[in-house]
Amino acid sequence: MNKLLIAFTLVLFFNCNSAAQKKSKKETKRYQVTKTEAEWKAQLTTKAFYVLRQAGTERPFTSPLNKNHEDGIYVCSGCNTPLFKSDHKFDSGTGWPSFDREIKGNVDFSTDYDLGYARTEEHCATCGGHLGHVFNDGPKATTEKRHCINGVSLKFIPNK
Repeated sequence: MNKLLIAFTLVLFFNCNSAAQKKSKKETKRYQVTKTEAEWKAQLTTKAFYVLRQAGTERPFTSPLNKNHEDGIYVCSGCNTPLFKSDHKFDSGTGWPSFDREIKGNVDFSTDYDLGYARTEEHCATCGGHLGHVFNDGPKATTEKRHCINGVSLKFIPNK
């Protein structure tokens, strides 16, 4: 019985320690654009602040960018970093703008355990703003990735 208790305690200790270390790595990442919470609140709408700075999620099917089919580029609504091209946008039916790839180098990835299991979270590589998550159920003909992005974290700039 004592061996079982010791084994259980060790497993619990290492699992808790591992999750804490992963979280602290995300918190210590330094971004090129940094602002105080007050500065972000002054710049962003309430909904954009909730998503970008507090890792919130907008309600599905509420973003006008879902139905946007124009040619152009999607940039971070916090710092204007180019994140996604319209050529890579597709209708996933999930209620959020979806892309099969990001603009390399402009999106950072981390692991999110908020729902009790691991998901790959996406952030703007310039300001650290939360964008959404990436899943492996995208178009088979391209990357098989679905970057499920909160529309409020994006601004669309049409091609001229």
